[in-house]
Amino acid sequence: MAFKLNNYNIWFAIGLTVFAGLSTGIGGLIVLLFKKTNAKILSIALGFSAGVMIYVSFVEIFSESRKLLTSSMGEITGSWINILAFFGGILLIAIIDKLIPSYENPHEAHRIEEMDDDCKLNGSKKLLRTGFFTALVITIHNFPEGMATFISSIQEPSLGIVIALAIAIHNIPEGISVAIPVYCSTGSRRKALAWSLISGIAEPVGAIIAYLLLMPILNDVVFGVLFAGIAGIMVFISLDELLPTAREYGEHHLSIYGLITGMIVMAISLILFV
Repeated sequence: MAFKLNNYNIWFAIGLTVFAGLSTGIGGLIVLLFKKTNAKILSIALGFSAGVMIYVSFVEIFSESRKLLTSSMGEITGSWINILAFFGGILLIAIIDKLIPSYENPHEAHRIEEMDDDCKLNGSKKLLRTGFFTALVITIHNFPEGMATFISSIQEPSLGIVIALAIAIHNIPEGISVAIPVYCSTGSRRKALAWSLISGIAEPVGAIIAYLLLMPILNDVVFGVLFAGIAGIMVFISLDELLPTAREYGEHHLSIYGLITGMIVMAISLILFV
């Protein structure tokens, strides 16, 4: 992947992060339009997203990071920095998860449908607080995801599309987890949809921050470190969030079928489009 930076790449990358981030609004719409979500389809979709992220992380992003770093810093030094940056990305997202209580963390595996009965608690301040806190937590998590989409997209737009799609799929249940308590506590469809959308704004904000902070210093070494860190973040999200949640929604085999399908689609797309 050759590094090509121009205004088109930058705006295209920001556009992808907006798409990925605001897909939380799709989750909000699902809550408002349907009384129950199709758990099996959601399980397969989350498994698919995990398969895409894991495959592209190891096969494309991590290996590209190693090429950039070893060509710039030598085989031994580049390989060590490649590994350290990868596990550094895992450590970053793990720390973010650790700082958030697991009960209120939407990245922990919970069946969203279990909250349906809470709609009887219309006007509950506790339920409203849960919705707002969930939106805040998702916002925090979405910063590194926005940076990952942005950096990948300016390096290789076709790869950025695939990553943005995978992140968009896994943002849908996050939007659901925001919209349900807000709607049940306020009875307002507008507020539920608005907060599910607001929670996704952090992704384009993360992209803009990445642009402002990193564009002046971008070179092969910086790209190599960022790519390895991004790979680590996406692998952790897939193993810690997407797969456990997929298994919660459906049968074990459904999430694995989705995982394998995601890997197959990613493998074919890398041959045809990247």
